[in-house]
Amino acid sequence: MTSPDSLRPTRRATVSVDVGGVLVGSAHPVVVQSMTNTDTADADATAIQVARLAHAGSQLVRVTVNTDAAAAAVPEMVRKVRGLGVDVPIVGDFHYNGHKLLADHPTTASLLAKYRINPGNVGAKRHDEHFATIVKIAIDNGKAVRIGVNWGSLDQAILTELMEANARAAQPRDARDVIIEAMLESAMRSAELAEATGMGHDRIVLSAKVSGVRDLVDVYRLLGARSDYPLHLGLTEAGMGDKGIVASTAGLAILLNEGIGDTIRVSLTPEPGAPREREVEVAQQVLQSMGLRSFLPQVSACPGCGRTTSTFFQEMAQQIQTYLKDQMPIWRETHPGAEELRVAVMGCVVNGPGESKHADIGISLPGTFEEPVAPVFIDGRLDRTLRGDGLVAEFIEILEAYVADRFPTPTAEAATQD
Repeated sequence: MTSPDSLRPTRRATVSVDVGGVLVGSAHPVVVQSMTNTDTADADATAIQVARLAHAGSQLVRVTVNTDAAAAAVPEMVRKVRGLGVDVPIVGDFHYNGHKLLADHPTTASLLAKYRINPGNVGAKRHDEHFATIVKIAIDNGKAVRIGVNWGSLDQAILTELMEANARAAQPRDARDVIIEAMLESAMRSAELAEATGMGHDRIVLSAKVSGVRDLVDVYRLLGARSDYPLHLGLTEAGMGDKGIVASTAGLAILLNEGIGDTIRVSLTPEPGAPREREVEVAQQVLQSMGLRSFLPQVSACPGCGRTTSTFFQEMAQQIQTYLKDQMPIWRETHPGAEELRVAVMGCVVNGPGESKHADIGISLPGTFEEPVAPVFIDGRLDRTLRGDGLVAEFIEILEAYVADRFPTPTAEAATQD
């Protein structure tokens, strides 16, 4: 029988880039990253948000470095982050004046794990010189760079060149195709310039971000075919709420399923006052749903129908999902592997027992007019039947015992051997 792992596409990038100890590309797992939305000049607020994003599971956190005040605050911000016990690599996002800020603030240049360079925003008059300055500083500090093209700030010189050539062609292409070609040219020419300046081939990550799902798929398929650099995926300006989540998931899932993409970000617009960590949770769920990584035990629950007029099973599913999320930071240390747990909370007899058997541990609650009993299945077998008002607490106790038994706490000797 074919195993699920053999059905997964091989990671496309053959190059692996070290970003502050996090390996991106080659056969390494897809890396989740995020970006702060605080004023980087406010070292306290930025450090707190970096720490929260890291605790949520972001393996790289990017911060805006746009002013002298922001650049000057980076060392203090990094010190505070490390003081909180967080060692996540911090990436600097540069536009327009990155060459000057990095040159004027050498400590900041040395502390950032990677520099993001947007070729369209380096400077029209002295583009190559400013770009080379950033690359040289990265080389001197042993840092990686991400050449991040964005169609909202595309290199106008390249776009004009290709648009004029297209206008002269016997059969001009659609303007959309020319824009995509300009993005690819910007990324590839910039990578060539970086390497000509002395940057190692294994120190470059590429991205080409757009805000439409079909455009995203097309541009990354082409970019993936042209290079072996690790690729950073993300739908830029994805939007807010369901729109942003659905659009990002649709684009990322298609590409990841084709083996394209080595690090991802879900660029959600947060609702006012909402936590920034939501973008990390969505990115993790995309990878887990695609079977590429495991972060949190997954709960299968039915949507409900006329057989489940009570909301009890919905409330139970919510309670169990919350419990698993709250426990995972502890289990990650005490019960490694628990993130791969599959739990089922079902609402009636139609699919309840069958779905529960497919899970590692599951419970099938009684639907409307069904016998008021709830069979519990463990590893595909009926273990016991619960009834009464204490169902949730009893099932959580069974769940705790199952996790402790299946994912035992590593012994000191085993930890030393690892």
